[in-house]
Amino acid sequence: MTKNPRTSRTARILLPAAVAGVLLTGCAQADEAPAAGPGPTATTPSARAATVTPPPTTVTPSPAAGTARAGTGPAVGTLLVSDFGSDTVTFVDPARGATGSVKVGTAPYGLALGEDGRAWVATAEGVAVVDTDTRRRLALVPYRTDTGPVTTGEYRGGGMGIALSPDGKRVYVGVTVPGGNGTLEVIDTASVEVVGAVEVGRRPFDVDVSRDGSAVYATNHDSFDVTVVDAGSLAARRVEVAPYGTEGGLGSWLKPHYTAVRPSDGKLLLPFEGERLAVVDPATGRVEIEDMTADTHQHGATVTADGTLFAVGTGPIDPSEDRGPSLTVRTPEGRERVYPLDGPHEDVAVSKDGRTAYVTGGFTRDGYWDGISVVDLASGEVKRLAAGSRPLGVVVL
Repeated sequence: MTKNPRTSRTARILLPAAVAGVLLTGCAQADEAPAAGPGPTATTPSARAATVTPPPTTVTPSPAAGTARAGTGPAVGTLLVSDFGSDTVTFVDPARGATGSVKVGTAPYGLALGEDGRAWVATAEGVAVVDTDTRRRLALVPYRTDTGPVTTGEYRGGGMGIALSPDGKRVYVGVTVPGGNGTLEVIDTASVEVVGAVEVGRRPFDVDVSRDGSAVYATNHDSFDVTVVDAGSLAARRVEVAPYGTEGGLGSWLKPHYTAVRPSDGKLLLPFEGERLAVVDPATGRVEIEDMTADTHQHGATVTADGTLFAVGTGPIDPSEDRGPSLTVRTPEGRERVYPLDGPHEDVAVSKDGRTAYVTGGFTRDGYWDGISVVDLASGEVKRLAAGSRPLGVVVL
């Protein structure tokens, strides 16, 4: 294990006990107030037994929403973003901006895209199924889990992370239950029904699937862990991922957010604070730590087929010592290039040719803006593009 020289960060970021005691969840709770975004065209350089719930719930069909474009389909390279500040997903041309939206449900978070063109969207109300060709919502699959009243904002209940199995037959969605542990719900993509559920940790920000589809990983922000779930039996076990420790509990900022599955060996990559990369072996639970260089609070992460890791830096915890928002691009050998960004961001997707990164400005906390940063990875040029309403999740069609 590599030791990071900055051992004082834990002490610096913990909130006072009186404040931490009233936190519901999260990095540190903030008021949900919309933030004015910059202009759209500016350019800047413990083991758990599986809990299987009762029989599947019924799919709630949806009336058509959005504008039908039967037979045309979106252009290759079009982006689809989830509008966390609204009830829609928005189609975005990377060169021109938004080209249309579809109503999906309250406060959509994560997105997963199937080879058949259907997008699966985790909302506060259920998982929406969107035909990206006709731009219509086909169905809304309600959760089995009781998440309380439908609300908006960072601490709402409902779906967060979401992923498809490699064969496209199952969708896995992390469902947040305010004040308690969440669940991982399993949807059969043929019947469009929930067919199973298992308890995971608190606030499953991200969900990922192993290369062979045999395991599912729920990254649980507020319990400092990843739940490893057997895709067949739904047996679950907890792996703690806390390179700074768990001191501070709900008042700590130093929690896992998003995970990327390394293609070469199936290990899990979780960036922390632009300082430490937790490399988790999901089979053994062993966690190794590697150094990172961005020195900023990190959220979204993805990895390309060649093993290149992309990690979104949202900005400093302590402005006197930490750096601002950025995108880190890390090679499989550990070399990093850090691209400065203007303002907080949340998640990232990469173009099919690997030349461009798209970083959403939605952010789960205040400071968000209604757009995407388009990063030219060769030149380092960053262009801001107006897109959606607090765009959070993003996929490339």
